[in-house]
Amino acid sequence: MMEKKKGLGTICVQEGWRPKNGQPRVLPIVESTTFKYDNSEEMADLFDLKKDGYFYTRLQNPTNDAVARKIAALEGGVGAVLTSSGQAATFYAVFNICEAGDHIVASNEIYGGTYNLFNVTLRKLGIDCTFVSPKSSEQEIGAAFKPNTKVLFGETISNPSCDVLDIEKFARIAHGHGVPLIVDNTFATPINCRPFEWGADIVTHSTTKYMDGHASQVGGAVVDSGHFDWEAHADKYPGLTQPDESYHGITYSRQFGKMAYCTKIVSQLMRDLGSIPSPFNSFLLNLGLESLHLRMARHCSNAQEVAEYLREHPKVAWVHYPGLRGDANYDLAQKYLPNGSCGVMALGLKGDKDTAIRFMDSLKMINIVTHVADARTCVLHPASHTHRQLTDEQLKQAGIAPDLIRLSVGIEDVEDIISDLRQALAQE
Repeated sequence: MMEKKKGLGTICVQEGWRPKNGQPRVLPIVESTTFKYDNSEEMADLFDLKKDGYFYTRLQNPTNDAVARKIAALEGGVGAVLTSSGQAATFYAVFNICEAGDHIVASNEIYGGTYNLFNVTLRKLGIDCTFVSPKSSEQEIGAAFKPNTKVLFGETISNPSCDVLDIEKFARIAHGHGVPLIVDNTFATPINCRPFEWGADIVTHSTTKYMDGHASQVGGAVVDSGHFDWEAHADKYPGLTQPDESYHGITYSRQFGKMAYCTKIVSQLMRDLGSIPSPFNSFLLNLGLESLHLRMARHCSNAQEVAEYLREHPKVAWVHYPGLRGDANYDLAQKYLPNGSCGVMALGLKGDKDTAIRFMDSLKMINIVTHVADARTCVLHPASHTHRQLTDEQLKQAGIAPDLIRLSVGIEDVEDIISDLRQALAQE
């Protein structure tokens, strides 16, 4: 009899760490850099990737791997790799299949840090990027592709503009050009959207956000669906399909099959760049994951009420939240996020930039912080803070209006959240 597929709530609580008889029920923190073996041959087999096991935490660690397994199960992927930050996850996801002379295509509605990574740092490494509007037609987006294009990238829910990506459209475009689609699923989380089910090939997360949910650790994750056929595009991805002379001539796609992409991240990028999370951070992340399914429901219900309140307020010029009827992203949200999107919304007040600043400075319970997407309601003015390094033209391309306020609704009592917003708006 086939085992019943587990629900996401059960995966949040149970997956990843399955203790054997006499082992601790709670995921243990293996805070050790090294692991002992009885003879040299056993250690050599691990270095040759002939056996699974642990020898150095920069490459693998039992605590980190348990949490990676849980995240892979939540997304429906074949494997996952944890990183020290969401930025590292995005970099690793792209750099694992790109090198100098390559090109990527990315949505322009993405997190400012990712925009800079693609627009500045990757260019210094010889990887070019063309930004496209996800609202453009498939033909217009397709025109941005070149013979050396290796990746198409987008965000399920863009940060901070809160636009919803048409994942199926992006997947058709990517696969039509023989490249994988990478989707940053940080805001939606797998509780509200699983991009692999809509054609995405690789998913990234800033686990610092909802997955942790308590602003207690910084981390990231890269998850592979195992669906993209690297061998079918062998000439385009030699790093996966040709022998790796830096690792005993291993050909990842042939030796590791569907785990080729994740194995290469660990064997090459973690080996050489080392952006790993500490086991203690992974332990904290796991605690957050255990309640992710409960918290996301509360974030969404609170945000829906707050968005509806703000839309009707006379001092509010506009509100972007995918759950609002009439919102430009409502139909896409109903398709991809029928159970709710996230707790983040974008809004603008009637007035100017200074109006937004005065409003934020008048808040009492709601704090101004760089962070977003945790249990506490918080607020930010991206043009002045997270995106201040962008030019006016780049802000416009990224969908960041000068008056845009990013409000991240937490899991407090919604009446208290609205009360604080009301008194701050009354100051205007």
